[in-house]
Amino acid sequence: GGSSGFEGVSFDVYENEVLAVIGPANSGKSSLLKALNRMTDYIPDCVVTGSIVLDGFDVRSTPDSTWLRQRVGMVSPLPVGLPMSIRDNVTYGPRMAGMRDPARLEAVAEDCLKKAALWDEVKDRLDGLATRLSGGQQQRLTIARALSLDPEVLFLDEFSIAIDPVTTMRIEEVLMELKKRMTIVVVTNVISQARRLGDRTAMMLEGKLLDLDTNERVFAGQVRDQRTRDYIEGM
Repeated sequence: GGSSGFEGVSFDVYENEVLAVIGPANSGKSSLLKALNRMTDYIPDCVVTGSIVLDGFDVRSTPDSTWLRQRVGMVSPLPVGLPMSIRDNVTYGPRMAGMRDPARLEAVAEDCLKKAALWDEVKDRLDGLATRLSGGQQQRLTIARALSLDPEVLFLDEFSIAIDPVTTMRIEEVLMELKKRMTIVVVTNVISQARRLGDRTAMMLEGKLLDLDTNERVFAGQVRDQRTRDYIEGM
C-alpha cells in the first residue's frame, strides 16, 4: 500500500562489503530491501519480476522463505522489541528453528548481544522486558536478534532516524566490525552516514538506480547522473 515501486534495477552486492543505498523519501530504497528480503510476499497485489540471487540460488524459486530468513537478517527502522524478555528476544529465531539446549541458547544470547554492543548494558537484566529498554538499546537489540541465526547478509533500513547520535555512532562501529563476517546493505537518508559506512554507495530516485560505485568515486562527484551529485551536495 503506498510504497513506491521500482523498475530496471540491476546490480551486484559483494561479499563482506557495506553497500549504502541513498536517495530522497519514496525513491524506492526500502521497497528494494523488501524485494531482496521477500517481504514483498506479505504485500497484497505486489508484483515482482526478475531474479534475486544469493550464492547462485534464486531467493524466489521456492514458496518457503524460511531458509532465506535464516541467511538474511533484517533490521527495521523504529524497532519494536517483542513483548518478552531480552534473552527471549535474542533467542527467538534459534528457538523457532528448533534449538532447545539452554546452554547453547545462553551462548547465542551473550554472543549476539556482545556483537551488537549491548551486552554490558543488559547482562544483569536478561530476564527483564525488552520493551523497557531505551530506543537506542532496542535498536541494538534488534541487531542482536537479526544476528542470532548467524546470517550471511544483514539489511538495515534507516536505523539512525530513531536514535541519538552517540548510539548511532556505536551502531556504526558495530557494523564495521560485523562486515568482517558478513555482507551488509544499509538504506540511509543521512548522506554522511553512507560516506562513513559504505564501501560503495547506490543512489536511487523515483524507483530507478541512478548510480552505484565506490565511495571514493561517488563522493568525489565521479557519477553517471548529475542528479546524484546534486543530491549529495544537498541541492
